[in-house]
Amino acid sequence: MRTPPFQHIAIVGAGAVGSFFGAMLARAGHQVTLIGRPAHVQAIQSHGLQLHLAHADGVESVPMTATTELAVLRQADLVLFCVKSTDTAAVAHSMAAHVAPQAIVMSLQNGVENAALIASALPNPVIPAVVYVATEISAPGCLKHHGRGELVIGTMQTPRLSNAPQTLADIVALFASAQVPVQISQDIMADLWSKLLINCVFNAISGLAQTSYGKLAAQESIQTTQAALLREVIAVARADGTFLDEATAMQAVARITQTMAGQKSSTAQDMARQKPSEIDHLNGFVARRGQVLGVPTPVNQALYAMVKLVESAYATPG
Repeated sequence: MRTPPFQHIAIVGAGAVGSFFGAMLARAGHQVTLIGRPAHVQAIQSHGLQLHLAHADGVESVPMTATTELAVLRQADLVLFCVKSTDTAAVAHSMAAHVAPQAIVMSLQNGVENAALIASALPNPVIPAVVYVATEISAPGCLKHHGRGELVIGTMQTPRLSNAPQTLADIVALFASAQVPVQISQDIMADLWSKLLINCVFNAISGLAQTSYGKLAAQESIQTTQAALLREVIAVARADGTFLDEATAMQAVARITQTMAGQKSSTAQDMARQKPSEIDHLNGFVARRGQVLGVPTPVNQALYAMVKLVESAYATPG
């Protein structure tokens, strides 16, 4: 029998997304180590990860290894890179001294630039993943899942992955064993842009209003604004070489309001805690890229500016 390719999975940046996928793999019997913030790590070390899955009664305690140290990467052959986009370059460079040379790195992040940034700092193969899950850390060591939980993966043009089809198939099999659906994309950049579009349509508005996707959908004026955001992202993507179909994108937005009706965006969760969000890599990225490519993006620019204005009033950590 063929030896399973992934013996030890490490999660770098074990926030809501990383903790969810780490917990799903751990409860399926895989060796997983979460690398996260001290309070979250300490709670998991003491009591396991307290997982409340959507549509499930009660809370499940998932025993997991957790640490704050990147040195554990030396034992990992699969690394799920789940840090905020604002920290990608710094964390990737910090990992360079620790990550095993044979390890595969998966970028489970928002935005379209992260995999390339990671690859510029590490010699390892980097696989972009598009994440669809609604989840939040309700308290250190406690994870609440609101819905969905699937990935779309693909490969960038890189010579580092000697047998890309087999590696992608191995990843699909690994997550399937943990009841996590993974789809292999033939055009991962289109999928990354499609997810960026979803983020741009929902995140800033949900954050500024501190409300859920379902409530946004109930307001006709918000629907009009979201349609304008969508068209701007499509125009920038096309100018950048990626075609997105408007009708398909509208359908995806409508599905989100149904499958994640009770979810607030990650931007909303960051703003509620007065933490810097990823807005620079969402609406801010679209506005900057549009300026470079000569594509007007007034609605994305306005929402970006408003979120940055709110963030500018946060107290500076002392």
